[in-house]
Amino acid sequence: MALSPSAPPVLPPLGRKFLQLLADLRLAIALLLLIAVFSVSGTVIEQGETLDFYQSNYPEAPALFGFVTWRLILNLGLNHVYQTPWFLALLVLLGASLTACTFRRQLPALKAVDRWQFYRRPRQLQKLAWRQSLTGVELTALAPLLEKRGYRVFADPDSPAALYARKGRLGKVGPIIVHIALLIILGGAIWGALGGFLAQEMAPSGSSFQVKNIIEAGPLAGARIPQDWGIRVNRFWIDYTPDGIIDQFYSDLSVIDNQGQEQDRKTISVNHPLRYQGVTFYQTNWGIAGVKAQINNSPIFQLPMAPLATENGGKLWGAWIPTKTDLSEGVALLTKDLQGTLILYDQKGNLTSAVRPGMAVEVNGVTLKILELVGSTGLQIKADPGIPFVYLGFALLMAGVVMSYISHAQVWALVDDEGQLHWGGRANRAQVALERELTALAAELGATPAPQSEF
Repeated sequence: MALSPSAPPVLPPLGRKFLQLLADLRLAIALLLLIAVFSVSGTVIEQGETLDFYQSNYPEAPALFGFVTWRLILNLGLNHVYQTPWFLALLVLLGASLTACTFRRQLPALKAVDRWQFYRRPRQLQKLAWRQSLTGVELTALAPLLEKRGYRVFADPDSPAALYARKGRLGKVGPIIVHIALLIILGGAIWGALGGFLAQEMAPSGSSFQVKNIIEAGPLAGARIPQDWGIRVNRFWIDYTPDGIIDQFYSDLSVIDNQGQEQDRKTISVNHPLRYQGVTFYQTNWGIAGVKAQINNSPIFQLPMAPLATENGGKLWGAWIPTKTDLSEGVALLTKDLQGTLILYDQKGNLTSAVRPGMAVEVNGVTLKILELVGSTGLQIKADPGIPFVYLGFALLMAGVVMSYISHAQVWALVDDEGQLHWGGRANRAQVALERELTALAAELGATPAPQSEF
């Protein structure tokens, strides 16, 4: 027999059990703990590094904590946790659990708020946490005082001797807002993992580049990687403190199209990035790309400077400058920053002199003038389409948490045949505050409490 079009759909027993399991609070807590643990691992373990990096930092003997090795990290995808299928599956499962809980628990609880009834007999008030009988007070005097305290008062259309009042209905909406906010945050995280990318570039002053050095990219990130525009580094410089310590470093960047026309321009620094068409350029590193020099009256030439390894891990760059055209003689130049002294060594490794940019020095029978050190800027480039959703979700989450602290209070009142007023109330939280409020209201009415036995 065909079902009536108005008949509600009925889940099979297995489906109901699965939905019940999915809406279980314990499952949601377990998923949250798993996501938190793996998120911490993604913070502790360096993400997106090379195979050599993991082999040198997480060797098999001795293994970190006895079991964390580079093989384990790569096999589980802990080198890119947030893009792994199993991490995204955890997010999807948590989202499904929150959705099931919202429809099975939160929405029915909200609907239950509107399903109330008037109490017309005093014994019906016995189930309330707080109740009281008053003499010498009219029901019509109670309603205005309740409204003054923010209650919405309903009069019984069938009995003028009964009323119902409530306030704080917004507190019942708060948990639903929290669930919706968490779903938006999860959706934003998933969308960011699928459609975002992370890249790095080290670009000398005066050079241009397009985003090519991709470190991480989601399967849907191809459309977001810029193809019709790039970046020109107009200038890179560093501000130093009087003690010679780096205070801040800056990059003057221009967004240029494929024809070299400037579309946007901004000077960036740490915590002040450039944003263009959903792609953000962060100032993260710096280096020395080369040195501009001149020998006697020769044309100005630029030689690259290479980073050198040091025992203490400090930064040091070096270059070799030939002083003869046949390259048989030259000097080695070392420097540690863009403003400090440049040290010159001869071919035997002996210190010959020190010079600053803009100064000249006599070496090997020629005049060597160091004109300028060419800095290079280190940029981290990131596109994450899920960030607006995550921000929106967190804003709603904070609003929902605040709303959840609002107490939903209910008050019933009736007058019996002898003219005595019986009333009581309850709240889902802050019950003591409700009792104090109603006790103060009774005192304001100037009523005389009757013995509880008369209920």
